[in-house]
Amino acid sequence: MTMVVAMAAALVGLVSCGLDMPQETQSSFETMTVKKSDIELPYKFSAKMKGQNDVTITPQVSGQLMRICVSEGQQVQRGAVLFVIDSRNAQLELEAAQANLQAALAQENSAKLEYESNKNLFEKNIVSSYMLNNSENSYKQAQASVAQARASVNRAKVNLGFCTITAPVSGIIGEIPVRAGDQVSPATQLTMLSGNTTMYAEFSVTESIIEGMVQDGVNVNQKEKYIANLPDVTFIMKNGTEYPHKGRVVSMSGVVNAATGSLTIKVSFPNPNGHLYSGIQGSVVMNFAEKGVMVIPQNAVVRLQDKSIVYKVKADSTATAADVTTTDMGNGKDFIINTGLKPGDRIVTTGANNVTEGMRVIYPKEVKEKK
Repeated sequence: MTMVVAMAAALVGLVSCGLDMPQETQSSFETMTVKKSDIELPYKFSAKMKGQNDVTITPQVSGQLMRICVSEGQQVQRGAVLFVIDSRNAQLELEAAQANLQAALAQENSAKLEYESNKNLFEKNIVSSYMLNNSENSYKQAQASVAQARASVNRAKVNLGFCTITAPVSGIIGEIPVRAGDQVSPATQLTMLSGNTTMYAEFSVTESIIEGMVQDGVNVNQKEKYIANLPDVTFIMKNGTEYPHKGRVVSMSGVVNAATGSLTIKVSFPNPNGHLYSGIQGSVVMNFAEKGVMVIPQNAVVRLQDKSIVYKVKADSTATAADVTTTDMGNGKDFIINTGLKPGDRIVTTGANNVTEGMRVIYPKEVKEKK
C-alpha cells in the first residue's frame, strides 16, 4: 500500500511540474483525382546491331597467302588492299594466254590473206567456189580462235587481279582467322568487313503493338506513310549508355511470324564516329502514343504479396482498398491503370503505405486546424 501511494504521489508531482504527457498524433496524406489523358509510352525491344554492308571476304583463287595488309578492328576505305595471295602461277597463266593470243592473231592474218587472194582469183574465174568457201571458213575459224585466245587473256588478268583482295565497301575489319603463309581457297573465310557508316538494328514488335497498328488502319498502301510518321528511335547499350544519335525506322516486314506473332522492324542509325560495331546487342526505345489512359504515381500503389492496392477516398473521407492492375510507364515514376479505378475516383498518393481500411484521411489543412 505504501508503494502504491508513493507512485501515485510521484505521478501527481510530475503533472504539477507542468510536464506534457505523450499524446496521440495524426498523419496527413496527399490525394489526387483520377482522370484520363493522352500520353507517349516508351516501348523497349531487344535488338542487335548489323552493318549496312556486312561482307564476308573470301578469295576467288587458291594459293598461298603472302601478305595480310590490315589488322582486326581497322577502319578501311573501299578499294583498300586487304590480302595478297601468291600471284606467280597467275602471272605465268597470263603470259601463256598472251602468247596464245599472238599465235592466234598470226593465224588469223594468214587466213585473211588467203581468203582475200582466193576472192580475187575467184572473181577472175581462176579458182573454184569450193576453194573460196574453204578459205573463207578457215578465216572465220581463225577469227574465232583469236576471240577465244583474247578471252583466255582476260580470264588470266582477272585471276591475277584476284590475287590482290581489296575492300568492296568502306567499313571495319572483323576477326582475321588466317595467317601469312596459309594455303587458302575460295572456301576459306579471310575476315568479315562491316560497312559501318550506317548501322541497322532489327527487332520484333509485340502483338499488342500490331493490334494498335491495325486499329490505326495501317494497310499495305499506307505502310510507307506510317513508317515516315513513326517517332525517332533511341538505342541503349547493354551497360545502360544511350547512343547519342537517334535512329529512324526504314522498313517493316509485311508478314507476321506465325510462331511469335510479331513483325520485324529495321531501324537505321548514323555511325559517323564508328562507335557502333556489328554484333553489338542492346535495346531500342520507341515512344508510342496512348490515348485516354489513367496515369497515377507509383507511390499510390501498395504491393501486398501478389496484389496491387490503391486506397480510394470515400465521401466521408475514409479510405477503402481497391485492387488494380497496372502497366509500368518505364519512367520510374508512374503507372498506367488498366483495371480497378475509374475517372473521378479520389485516391491517396503520398502516405498510401500508412493507410488502413476505414481510416479517415486527414488533409494537411485539417491537421493544422486540430493542432
